[in-house]
Amino acid sequence: MRSTLSRVLCSVTFVAIAALGGGCSDDTTTTAAPAASSSATVDPSAQDPGHRRLNQLVGEWRGDKSTFVAGGTPDKPIRTEIVSRWQWIAETGNNFLREIATGDFGDRPYYRQGTLGYAPTDNRYEWTTVDSVTPMMMTYKGVAGSGSDTEITMFGEFTDPGVLGDRFVGQRIPMRTTIRLESADRVAMELYFTPPGQAEMIADRVILTRK
Repeated sequence: MRSTLSRVLCSVTFVAIAALGGGCSDDTTTTAAPAASSSATVDPSAQDPGHRRLNQLVGEWRGDKSTFVAGGTPDKPIRTEIVSRWQWIAETGNNFLREIATGDFGDRPYYRQGTLGYAPTDNRYEWTTVDSVTPMMMTYKGVAGSGSDTEITMFGEFTDPGVLGDRFVGQRIPMRTTIRLESADRVAMELYFTPPGQAEMIADRVILTRK
């Protein structure tokens, strides 16, 4: 029971987030499956503006990850270094980007896969992550019509297993993930939680610097 709870806590804390690509120890050893073939580059002239914008993410990045919950605090976040690799998925007609995030936490490897897409019919961005720690999926969607906003913002929710303390166990916690394409060589990804009856709080931040 304790092992299962630990796995869930780690997954929620290190999502993608927001997902965002850190790691945590586990009582099982996992091996990442080979990634499907992907296209590293896409002809921008064949893309709509929403997909073209995401070309800036393609490539390999060094990630400086700070976690402010589940052991971390606003004053003393848990710091982790990760590697984040982004490619267009050719098998989808290059409609989606795949992010593979890897790193070490303690003596265990960590693996997470995220899929980022743009929905032209709704003019919004969508983001889903899975990882090696738990079968729980994290899914976020932007507000319809928000695709041209300067900051990519997407929303989701999760059932708290205790990340925010005993008083919130079992409650649905709204989440917000943001992606700021600050330059060709720097991207900021942040994850926020809003506990019931409280103000929104930052849970995780990853600063990506192109390698």
